[in-house]
Amino acid sequence: MDGKKLYKSNDRKICGVCGGIAEYFGIDPTIVRLVWALTTFGGGVGIGAYIIAAIVMSDAPDYTE
Repeated sequence: MDGKKLYKSNDRKICGVCGGIAEYFGIDPTIVRLVWALTTFGGGVGIGAYIIAAIVMSDAPDYTE
């Protein structure tokens, strides 16, 4: 295991969930946001998943408001 942890991103649009997932996988946050929007409008699952992720994921250790 490489010791990576999933955190909310400091580059936030709403809660930082999509940015955090993008940082974890090393991809562009715009791609994750587009996929999330497609799942939201395609079947409605994205809204519930985003809310759960926003509650469960921790802020990045270096996050400042």
